[in-house]
Amino acid sequence: VVVVIFSRELLITVLRSLSASQGHVIAATPWGKTKTVSQVVAVLLLILQEPYPALRTWATVVVGFAVAFTVLSGLDYLWRFRHVLLRAEAEPRIVAVASGGGAPGGPWPVDTRVRDLHERLGAAGLKLAVAESCTGGLLAAAITDQPGSSAYFSGGIVAYSNEVKQALLGVPAELIHSHGAVSAEVAEAMAEGVRRAVGADIGVAVTGIAGPEADGTAKPVGLTYVWVDGPEGGEGRRFVFVGDRWANRRAAVAQALQLLQARLRSRT
Repeated sequence: VVVVIFSRELLITVLRSLSASQGHVIAATPWGKTKTVSQVVAVLLLILQEPYPALRTWATVVVGFAVAFTVLSGLDYLWRFRHVLLRAEAEPRIVAVASGGGAPGGPWPVDTRVRDLHERLGAAGLKLAVAESCTGGLLAAAITDQPGSSAYFSGGIVAYSNEVKQALLGVPAELIHSHGAVSAEVAEAMAEGVRRAVGADIGVAVTGIAGPEADGTAKPVGLTYVWVDGPEGGEGRRFVFVGDRWANRRAAVAQALQLLQARLRSRT
């Protein structure tokens, strides 16, 4: 029993440390909280069974329950935060290039979808603008990783608070109150607003709940809306990502690029 509990705690401690080094916070899960409560009750019963032998059966049962939840909560943590362990293999390594010379790693990695957008936006002569909430500027950063993006990327607005959404993007306050900041309606208004504010041909908006908490709402962590607005009208997508905060934000950027890419392909 001691070995199982100790091994699980050591494993999760290492996982939390690794996550923290990558800038993520691993929040406690219901499984983990149940494990903690069951362990406390089990220890209490183990102590009380000495003066009260009638509690020995209950102590044995609760210890078994605690061990089971210890193992299950450990597996739950590993599954929920597998992106932390896989991130090093899944993401391209960035190699610094010394001034005046070429490093073995080659140039700064650019998403293939961004390269495709570069060609299509340039050929069509269209201007692009982005409005971001949960991604905090990651979408604009991904687009401007491509050299020459200034030819078509007009700019972006990181509207993290509702007040900024209203003031800079013109999102109606009643829309936020009725549907919530994370909704298709607000995503649509954000895309229209940034397109209008920046004077671009196409506006892309992202709003979501990256985690680890749901910010006091009943909506699930990972819920994200992406909207693209252009001369032919707008369209959007709803997603529920299952990674940690970093993985959810990156997934939102990837889906925004993909939706924009599909929209441009439909024009040709």
